[in-house]
Amino acid sequence: MQQQTIETLRQALQESALPFAQQEPLASHTTFQIGGPAVFWCTPKNADQLRRTLALCRANGVRTYLLGNGSNTLFADEGYDGAVIDLRGLNFGPTAEPQPDGSTCLTAGAGLTLGRLCAVAQQQSLAGIAFACGIPGTIGGAVYMNAGAYGGEMKDVLESVTFLDSDLTERTLPAAELALGYRTSLFEQHPDWCVLSATVRLQPGDSTAILAEMQDYLQRRKDKQPMEWPSAGSTFKRPQGAFAGKLIEDCGLRGFTVGGAQISEKHCGFVINRGGATCADVVSLTDQVKAIVLQKTGYTLEREIRVVK
Repeated sequence: MQQQTIETLRQALQESALPFAQQEPLASHTTFQIGGPAVFWCTPKNADQLRRTLALCRANGVRTYLLGNGSNTLFADEGYDGAVIDLRGLNFGPTAEPQPDGSTCLTAGAGLTLGRLCAVAQQQSLAGIAFACGIPGTIGGAVYMNAGAYGGEMKDVLESVTFLDSDLTERTLPAAELALGYRTSLFEQHPDWCVLSATVRLQPGDSTAILAEMQDYLQRRKDKQPMEWPSAGSTFKRPQGAFAGKLIEDCGLRGFTVGGAQISEKHCGFVINRGGATCADVVSLTDQVKAIVLQKTGYTLEREIRVVK
């Protein structure tokens, strides 16, 4: 980015009293703990600040990247030559609205964590979202990729989503119109759209039973996944008719290492940062794993993590 553009945007953000920083290390904001600095790091606290921040970036020709909890993102070692927009400030709710059929709709901001949403649902004896209790992401990210675990997906409970469209106009669409599929949604087709909030419809349940279900899911994660190491969760999408981790294991790649990146010895579906791993290490490792798995099994693996350069 040209220095003149940097200075112009800096002044515009300051004059508009919009919160931002410069040269912010992105490794500090991702679960992989990898990534160079962002030229601009913007932290809007509400939808109005978000809209104005995006408008100024677009007016100055500065590209933007929307970030939640950074749990599925791998930033380049060189950093991001643009503005990373931290959406965690949009963390209002969840607010409850009982429905005539006995269900309850919970609405929450895009920056609220799934863990918090699940905790509130359990406290209010609302069932249906427990599957998400251990997913380390925000509601916005979960909508974007139709996050799921243990047989449940966001599309199972999602009622509607409010967002800013390409013109920065606020719109709301029902879940049925969001093309929700396996780890994808309409938002992936429109990366300039920005989730503001989401509403889920949950059913009445027993709070004790829901808590036990959540604890079971969390214990399973602890037992089977390498939670003691920085990672971005499942590295590859599940190929049709198989499981990525099993394919990688069957190819003898448990513990396979490139630089500081390693196929977890605990769960082959995870790439972990053993210390000092770079984006280049992870990309090289995953590319090699994809090639070996294709050669030995015929399956083509697709990265689930987003590599941002």
